[in-house]
Amino acid sequence: MKRCNRTRPALLPGLTLALGLGLGLALALGPTAARAAERAIDKEMVIPATVEQAWGAWTTREGIVSFLAPEARIEPRVGGAFQIHFDPGAAPGSKGADDMRFLALQPMKMISFDWNAPPSLPEARTQRTFVVVRFAPVDERSTRVTLHHTGWGEGGEWDQAYAYFDRAWGVVLGNLKKRFDQGPVDWAPWLQRLEQARAPALARP
Repeated sequence: MKRCNRTRPALLPGLTLALGLGLGLALALGPTAARAAERAIDKEMVIPATVEQAWGAWTTREGIVSFLAPEARIEPRVGGAFQIHFDPGAAPGSKGADDMRFLALQPMKMISFDWNAPPSLPEARTQRTFVVVRFAPVDERSTRVTLHHTGWGEGGEWDQAYAYFDRAWGVVLGNLKKRFDQGPVDWAPWLQRLEQARAPALARP
C-alpha cells in the first residue's frame, strides 16, 4: 500500500531554505544581533587616576565613600558584600543597595555585581539587574572606566528604573572623576537633607 505523502516534499525545500537563510543571517550578524535586542545602559568616563586607584575606588569601603555613597560594606570577593548605603539612617532594606554582592572580579580589570531599583520603585526593587565595571589604562595617569548595566525587564516600574539609572550612572561616573580632580565627596550636606526630610514623620505621635 502506497503512503500518501505528497505535501511534505513540497514544504521541506521551502522550510529548509528559510532555516538556512535564518541561520546564515544569524552567523553573519554574530553576537551583535543578540546584543541589539538586549536593553542595557552603557556609560564611560576617563578619570585622572591610575588603574590601581580606580580599582580601589570601587573595591574598598573608603573608595566607595569617596565618590558613590556616604556608607558601604565592601567585601571584594565572589559572593562578598557590595552594599551601598545612600541613606544610612533609613530602615534596614531601604538604605540603598542593601543586599547586593560581587558576582565576579578580575583584579585591576573588571568587577561585576548585582543591583536593585530604588525604594521608590518597590515592584522593580524585588528583582535584580547586573552591572559590569571595567578598567583600562589610557596612560600612566589616567584610566578609562566603562559601566554596563543589563538584565532589564519591560514596562511599568522596569522602564522607570531604567530611566532613573540611565541618568544616575552618568552622575556616578562624573563624581568618580571629580573625586580625583577635587577630592572626596563631602556627604555632610546630603545626610543633613535626609534627616530634615525625615523629621516631620518622626515628630508625629
